[in-house]
Amino acid sequence: MEEFLLNQGTLALFVLGFLAATLVPVGSEWLLVALLIRGHDPFPAVVAATAGNTLGACTTYCIGLWGAPLLIGKLLRISPAQQKKAESLYSRYGAWSLLLSWLPVVGDPLCLAGGILRIRFARFLLLVLSGKLARYALVCFVTLKAACIAN
Repeated sequence: MEEFLLNQGTLALFVLGFLAATLVPVGSEWLLVALLIRGHDPFPAVVAATAGNTLGACTTYCIGLWGAPLLIGKLLRISPAQQKKAESLYSRYGAWSLLLSWLPVVGDPLCLAGGILRIRFARFLLLVLSGKLARYALVCFVTLKAACIAN
């Protein structure tokens, strides 16, 4: 499977990045590193990973946005008072937490909360894109620096 993904290059990186930003438990950084080590162009690799991961986060946001009544009322059982308190706290501090949407475990719930709490999409997109781009750019930079030192 790894060889198949490596042979698909940036397309596989885009898809894996997308899946990694949903509730599917996969990672995409390993493929970025492997492609860079094999000599792939860093710019399209970082763009593909960032775009896929950001679109996956937007999907999670939409699930929160359009599935909120079901998620809040039936699955999570959040009372109107609890919801009001969460909205107040998230609107004060929470939107900036979307810069951390790239983190494992907490990133997907942050994007879901952004949708549930109806964070403006433009703000959501800017914060999520910034965090994800910074992560992939850092992974790229470290990988290329390590490859230079190794040679």
